Amino acid sequence: MRLRNITGSKEYIAESEFVVHEPEYEKGKWKERFNNNNPIFIEIGMGKGQFLFESAKKNPKINYIGIEKYSSVLIRAIQKMEEEALSNLLFIRMEAEEIEQVFDFEEVDRIFLNFSDPWPKDRHAKRRLTSGQFLERYDKILSKEGRIEFKTDNIGLFDFSLQEVEKSKWSIKEMTRDLHKNEGMMKNNIMTEYEKKFSAKGNPICKMIIYR
Repeated sequence: MRLRNITGSKEYIAESEFVVHEPEYEKGKWKERFNNNNPIFIEIGMGKGQFLFESAKKNPKINYIGIEKYSSVLIRAIQKMEEEALSNLLFIRMEAEEIEQVFDFEEVDRIFLNFSDPWPKDRHAKRRLTSGQFLERYDKILSKEGRIEFKTDNIGLFDFSLQEVEKSKWSIKEMTRDLHKNEGMMKNNIMTEYEKKFSAKGNPICKMIIYR
C-alpha cells in the first residue's frame, strides 16, 4: 500500500521547480511551457515516476507530464529529478477529476493509465480512471489521433474497462490479457514499478490501447 503521509512532503513539493504549482494557468499553453512544439504525453497516477523517467529519457522529442495526487509518492519522483533533471518532464499534484481544468481541447496526444487504483466497490465505479465518466473527460483533451494506453494486473478492473469502452465512442486498437507473452505489444514496452513487482510474482499483465 502507498504511504500517504510523510511529514513535510507538501512543503517539499511546493518548493520544487519540477512541479507546476498552478497548472490551470497553463491550460492551452503547455507547449509554451516546454518551449517547443513537441507532442504532449501524460500519465495519470504516475506513482514514483519510473515509467515517465524512462519514457522521457528515451523520447527527448516528446513532452511528458506526470499527474499524482499523493504527496508522499510524488516526492520520490521529485527526488529522482533532482538527481537527473529532464527538460521534457514536469509533474502536477492534483486530482484526476480536475484534468479538464488543466488541459485544453485536443491539447494532449497520449494518455497513460498504469496500474490505476481499482476502486473495487461498485459505488466507487465512477472513480476508476477507465470509467465512462473519465473517458468523456479524456475525449475533450485528447487530440483526434490520440491514444489511451492502459495496463493493469487486476482482471476485474480490466473487464470493467473493456465494458466501458464498448459502451462509449472509443474503440480498441490493441488488447492482450498477457502482455509479456505478446511479442508485438511488448515492443518498446516500458515497465512500471508495479509491473515489475506483479510480473515477478507471475501475474499476467493486461493491456489495451484505445482510440476514437
